[in-house]
Amino acid sequence: MTDHSTVKLLGISGSLRTGSYSTAVLEALRAALAPEVELKVFRLNDVPLYNQDEDTDHPPAGAAALRAAIAAADGVILASPEYNYGTSGAMKNAVDWGSRPYARGALIGKPALVLTSSPGSTGGIRAQAQLRETLSAAGARVVTYPHLAIPNVLDKVDGGAFTDEKTRDFVLGGVKALVTEIRLLASAKAA
Repeated sequence: MTDHSTVKLLGISGSLRTGSYSTAVLEALRAALAPEVELKVFRLNDVPLYNQDEDTDHPPAGAAALRAAIAAADGVILASPEYNYGTSGAMKNAVDWGSRPYARGALIGKPALVLTSSPGSTGGIRAQAQLRETLSAAGARVVTYPHLAIPNVLDKVDGGAFTDEKTRDFVLGGVKALVTEIRLLASAKAA
């Protein structure tokens, strides 16, 4: 990657629900991003539960697709709901697959941004610490930025777009921090 090339981001939606708020936020973000940033949204519906017995040279197709998508991206945005004060099982499972094989997983050294949303007043903030810690343990480079939590998400995203300018700007600020980290790493590797 050069300073002027398109940054390729992978947005992983931690909700399997058809009407997922996490997916809706990622789709709105994709529409709001400038042309120099490309966002691919990845749904986890086809990723099986992590099973080390199946983690071979030929893992299940859904897990292989997730790993390949993470590896191909310059950085990842993990958008999770909050279930019982934590991240979703689907998101934790995605991190588990992305962290393997041990010491060679696709998440190792990968810049990552955590984003949560909820129809409630907390925006999924309690899931943030858990997901950030899990990503750090997996070797990802979690971007330092104020916690991106979107409360009352139903009032802020609709039809694949942000309906609240303040929320859009806050989330885009997080993406800008992620892109800055990606470009700094690329410059360091080139030096």
